[in-house]
Amino acid sequence: MILSGGSGTRLWPLSRSECPKQFMPLVGDRSMLQETLLRTTDKEGFAPPLIVSSVDHAALIEEQLSAIGIEPAGIILEPEGRNTAPAIAIAARWIAERDPDALMLVMPSDHVITEVARFHAAIAAALSAGRDGHLVTFGIQPHYPETGYGYIAKGPALDEAGVIHAVAEFVEKPLRPLAETYLASGRHYWNGGIFLFGARAFLDQLDRHAPEVAVSAAKAMASARVEAGFTLPDVTAFRASPNVSIDVAVMEKTDRAAVVPVDMGWSDVGSWEALWAIRARDGDGNTIKGGAVTIDGAGNLIYVDGGPPVASVGLRNMVVVSTAAGILVMPRDRSQDVRLVIDRIRMGAFD
Repeated sequence: MILSGGSGTRLWPLSRSECPKQFMPLVGDRSMLQETLLRTTDKEGFAPPLIVSSVDHAALIEEQLSAIGIEPAGIILEPEGRNTAPAIAIAARWIAERDPDALMLVMPSDHVITEVARFHAAIAAALSAGRDGHLVTFGIQPHYPETGYGYIAKGPALDEAGVIHAVAEFVEKPLRPLAETYLASGRHYWNGGIFLFGARAFLDQLDRHAPEVAVSAAKAMASARVEAGFTLPDVTAFRASPNVSIDVAVMEKTDRAAVVPVDMGWSDVGSWEALWAIRARDGDGNTIKGGAVTIDGAGNLIYVDGGPPVASVGLRNMVVVSTAAGILVMPRDRSQDVRLVIDRIRMGAFD
């Protein structure tokens, strides 16, 4: 089950609500959604994908599926974004009605995984816990003290091999000193938002810990209609759901949470700094895409896509993005502050 409803505004001006980052080939020749789909396509044990996306992105979903020749099990279109708990809840309803014993592998569509074999090994290791009714999350091995991610602390081992652990706690995005402590501890992992659990087991925990989300999802899917191959949940029922993440609604409350650590070359490409980190760079640490020239520069990300060409002299550790929708210039270490730009735009800064 693939979540594809995000807006990706931290990569403005390239990623915008009408075409978010998951639909873009930011790293390779295929979009991140397409790469996500291909990680399990034609692999033993995996059914065709179920996609949950926005009603505004129906055409994009169809185009990207067609381009790689994938026929999904279904596409559910949310009338509006209500965060991950409602999105996963309506998918769990869809799956449980067809196969009550099915396990759901929940994957965001806007991540990069470079070590896919390790990801598959972690999934295989998590199957027994998923079948036993645990809600398994995959803890990403941290390599630096990132302050933009949530963390998962592992507790006691749940299996003899010591691969599956109970979750001791979920931690929101920490300040840097605490993130450095987590990195050194060896028991904290980045929360990548990837899960494995039984559809029925998840719905049971949702009933217990977030009943308003559960009721809304049940009503929305009970009155859903199918049009042109898309499943459309009832608008009124879906909008009645609280806007809440799966972590807050269920994972932080359940006593069935488990974690499987994995080091698989993961990035959520959640900022221009993150994109600089995963793209190929020259000897001076520059990564350049499109029509750009840099002289005596180092550590820069220069990204031209549909905007005017860029020439730079003497830049150090900067981000320069040129698109038809806008131009962004900032120090690379201020990448998280793109949200301040979005806030200004929403207030009419460019009107």
